[in-house]
Amino acid sequence: MLVSTNWLQQYIDVKDKDKLQLAEDITKTGIEVEQVMDPVLQSDKLVVGYVEACDQHPNADKLNVCQVNVGETDLAQIICGANNVAKGQYVIVAKPGARLPGGLKIKKAKLRGEVSEGMICSLNELGVDDKFLTEADKEGIFVIEEPVEVGQLAAPLLNLDDTIIEFDLTPNRADCLSMLGMAYETAAIYDQKVQLPEPQVTKAEEASSNHISVQLDNQQANPFYGAWILKDIEVKQSPQWLKNRLMSAGIRPINNVVDVTNYVLLEYGQPLHAFDYQRFGSKEVVTRLANEGETIKTLDGEERTLQTDHLVITNGKEAHAIAGVMGGEKSEVQDDTTMILLEAASFDPASIRKASKDHGIRSEASVRYEKGLDQTRVRDAATRAAQLLQEVAGATVLGDMVEQGSLEVEPQHITFSRPEMEMRIGASISMEEMYQIFNRLGFEAKNQDELITVTIPPRRGDVLRKEDMVEEIARIYGYDRIPYTLPTGEMHPGGLSKRQKALRKAHDYLQSTGLNEAITYSLTTEKNAYKFVSPEVKNMEANAVPLAMPMTDLHSHLRLSAVPELLQSVRYNVARNQYNIALYEIGPIYPQTKGEGTQPEEKLRTTGAITGLWINHPWQAQKQPVDFFILKGIVEGLLSHFAVPEVAYEQAELDGMHPGRTAIVKSGERVIGYLGQLHPTTQKDYDLSETYVYDLDLEAILELSDQEERYEKITKYPAISQDLAFVVNDNVTASELEKVIQEAGQPHLQSILVFDVYDGEHMEAGKKSVAFNLVFQNSERTLKDEEIEEARKSIVEQVEKVYEAELRG
Repeated sequence: MLVSTNWLQQYIDVKDKDKLQLAEDITKTGIEVEQVMDPVLQSDKLVVGYVEACDQHPNADKLNVCQVNVGETDLAQIICGANNVAKGQYVIVAKPGARLPGGLKIKKAKLRGEVSEGMICSLNELGVDDKFLTEADKEGIFVIEEPVEVGQLAAPLLNLDDTIIEFDLTPNRADCLSMLGMAYETAAIYDQKVQLPEPQVTKAEEASSNHISVQLDNQQANPFYGAWILKDIEVKQSPQWLKNRLMSAGIRPINNVVDVTNYVLLEYGQPLHAFDYQRFGSKEVVTRLANEGETIKTLDGEERTLQTDHLVITNGKEAHAIAGVMGGEKSEVQDDTTMILLEAASFDPASIRKASKDHGIRSEASVRYEKGLDQTRVRDAATRAAQLLQEVAGATVLGDMVEQGSLEVEPQHITFSRPEMEMRIGASISMEEMYQIFNRLGFEAKNQDELITVTIPPRRGDVLRKEDMVEEIARIYGYDRIPYTLPTGEMHPGGLSKRQKALRKAHDYLQSTGLNEAITYSLTTEKNAYKFVSPEVKNMEANAVPLAMPMTDLHSHLRLSAVPELLQSVRYNVARNQYNIALYEIGPIYPQTKGEGTQPEEKLRTTGAITGLWINHPWQAQKQPVDFFILKGIVEGLLSHFAVPEVAYEQAELDGMHPGRTAIVKSGERVIGYLGQLHPTTQKDYDLSETYVYDLDLEAILELSDQEERYEKITKYPAISQDLAFVVNDNVTASELEKVIQEAGQPHLQSILVFDVYDGEHMEAGKKSVAFNLVFQNSERTLKDEEIEEARKSIVEQVEKVYEAELRG
């Protein structure tokens, strides 16, 4: 919310207040100031001038020699190159010594042999933003249309001396979305009375009811609707004071009729709308919910399809506005408009929010309706608009406003005791001071049987309960006046939670292996959302959640796997000649498992991708490209780091993955992810060479993890190593052999390591040799040769028995 301090001065005296201090005082009461914008231009060398004469420059075709009255004894001669300068104009003159925005200093100079004593200015040169300028304003000097006093300072005339304060309002403070709301707030701070507008309208004997009737088909969505007919309208540019007010609030002036409705919106916080009565095409206003598939072309030129829960303003047949959101193009006020239908209404906030969200329209009107309005101001706002339209557009107001519905509001009452407030606030506040606070806030209060009952005015829809009253008293009393105390009771030092420690541990491990952390979008395309989904997620029959209003097609769905976006990061780097990439990510996926329209779950996973060279030492002539076993080693290390039990890897065929180099990862019978190489065609799609990825359920890993700290004493007794090589059928995996060896080698077998697999020319077809290094050890004593031989024999017998293996000599 942008608040002009010059405009605020209309309702409360802040002229002598330092504007930075004003912003600080408002911030202290709970409304945050985003920024304070200093005056654009404030100079006694910038004045109003009158062009007494304008002649062609004798030495330049595109220059004019102007004799300008600037309120001094002698006329000032000014050379001007604007194509719209002419005799008889009121203009803005920068006299010698003036400094314009951008640092330009005006000096007395000679142009093509003629003296120039200043500059006739355009609005752009005076620092007015381009977005507020018409095409005519951009092309030439600024000409003041109404008669003004020559020689007066120009900055106040154009509001260039105004300080603008931008407030960042919380959603509950809808009352401050208006100048009157901010006036009440400021008045409470400085204990002043608000000077409210007192609109008065001269009404014609002819009645508006002769031209219009109102019908409400859904009073819950539209509790009140008022229609007022104004005729003899002259649509033209607004006077400068009205333009100034709108521009100070960031709104572009359009014409006097639209500008008046926008002015009242900013002043009262009550949206209004003006329809061209002739183009409205009916003598009745019917407000109703839209029909399925009904369309309307709005003021922004967009054709919009309505839904059955959108409230529309109709002429009894077709929609002419989406209620509280945006008007229709068909009945827009235009240059030839002479008669308008002025709408002043109250709409259900939820209905307006739904329509605004569905159509992606966030208008000044919809923002205010969504947050809830002070219904008691609806008629006052309409009267204020009618008064201004009489002043600036010559309108004739036809009788009283035609109304349907009710604006009655049941006032809110809050009862509490003084000790109760003091205890919650933590400060001793006298009854007299408490009543002063109520008076400053404009709240009516009564005291009976040591209980205070406060009646809340309708403009403060955010004060609903006792806790709200605590805040109101505390903020006006002054948060900085509340004495500070140390907390009492048992104190607990801060620290990381168990989960936070585990996640940090995962990051530390993955980075220690040589992977670099990546953070990718949680949003992806619909097609990519279903790619590289892990089997256990697929088994959930999860859907990817679509966004209602995606910013782009590339970010339209919540992901079910981080792999697609991680591969995009790999491709981005490779395309920029970074060929050796090793990335990991720890982040959530969002499977929707309970049907369309339900909230998705959020499941934490860790994902990785590697490509290029894993080892590259040119000096030693060492190069090792990434492969399946490097990635498997990283995954094994992670699972070992978290002591996940019964880890196994099973060959699998997954979409987008190489059928012979892909495995699912299991803990016992539970699938917790997969790893492997991308399918060659997939690699080609991403413009990548051999690339390996993993995707693990980190939630499951943390759940299965045994994170209890354990200490194992280092034994002083020696370990004994044995190598065994078995010839087996080539469909037998090393992990299957390892499992049998582990069981048969107890109780002294400590570790098993596969160090060689051979299936070369000296091996029988369909066979392979798998060699293991076995380490035996006892922490209590030195093992005897007989014990080692017995264990070795048991292992050989079991492997030969289970897999018809042959011990290789």
